[in-house]
Amino acid sequence: MSELVPLVYYGGLSVLFFFWIYGIVSFGLDLKNKIVPAIRQYRRGRTRREQSTDTQNERSEREEQLY
Repeated sequence: MSELVPLVYYGGLSVLFFFWIYGIVSFGLDLKNKIVPAIRQYRRGRTRREQSTDTQNERSEREEQLY
């Protein structure tokens, strides 16, 4: 009986450690494959939108100056 307790204890710790590491690795892969590309896409769209509004503003200023 006394030999079984440490075996169960360390076995349980090993199982919990495995799932803890699995969670950390899964979170890292989610960041790499989902979160970071979504942030990059959002920033690209935002800069494109800003550039298009800038060009539209410049175009409207030129038209106002012509008239």
